[in-house]
Amino acid sequence: MDLRTVAYGPRPDQLLDIRTARPAREEPVLVYFHGGGLAGGSRRDAAGVLDALAGAGVTVAAPDYRLYPQARYPQYLTDAAEAIAWTRAAFPGHRLLVGGSSAGAYLAMMLCFDARWLAEADVAVAEVAGWVFDAGQPTTHFAVLRERGIDPRRVLVDEAAPLFHVGTQSRLAPALIVLAADDVPGRREQTEVLLATLRAYGLDALVRTEVLAGYQHSSYLDDAAPQGQSQFAALVLELIGGLGRTG
Repeated sequence: MDLRTVAYGPRPDQLLDIRTARPAREEPVLVYFHGGGLAGGSRRDAAGVLDALAGAGVTVAAPDYRLYPQARYPQYLTDAAEAIAWTRAAFPGHRLLVGGSSAGAYLAMMLCFDARWLAEADVAVAEVAGWVFDAGQPTTHFAVLRERGIDPRRVLVDEAAPLFHVGTQSRLAPALIVLAADDVPGRREQTEVLLATLRAYGLDALVRTEVLAGYQHSSYLDDAAPQGQSQFAALVLELIGGLGRTG
């Protein structure tokens, strides 16, 4: 596996790590956004699972993005969209997947369901072949609520919520949703509302949901399965393996 760090934009904090299999192959490219409540974390997070994906032949781009409180909504979204645009241009002809964990999954869901953010970066949502949403918040993110001076425990659905934008599209590419059985309070219930809304709009046909027993919020990321591969990585590889059959 090769690992290198590149700039995806002009600011010094617009960096992403690229993991590629050796020798490089024309395999799918996954843009993976780290978690951390939009206020912490870095592109170095979840190194074990990203290494496992790269070792299995997937090119992985893991970007940094601006964080609260230095950043405000929607600056982290525009960073995420720019990272995807850079990756698409750097790997022409490769199938593109987008995903993330926790806050990173919130970013991925916003880019999936609200097409304007990718459009502003000259990327069409339809160019994304698959999505990975690991324990993301489908309602307005608690960090966004905090920015507004609202109790972050509130459950709101407005334009800053992925759920708000479900139904504005006619098609959803294959998507994997992963949760822990003992996830953060309300996350499973909020995800059930997301799934029900997708069903109401007929967008659920290619959505797979996995609830992993024995884990807390995203704690399975670097936990190895008996064959030496993380469960999360195995699920992502199954999603990728099915792309040829669904698209």
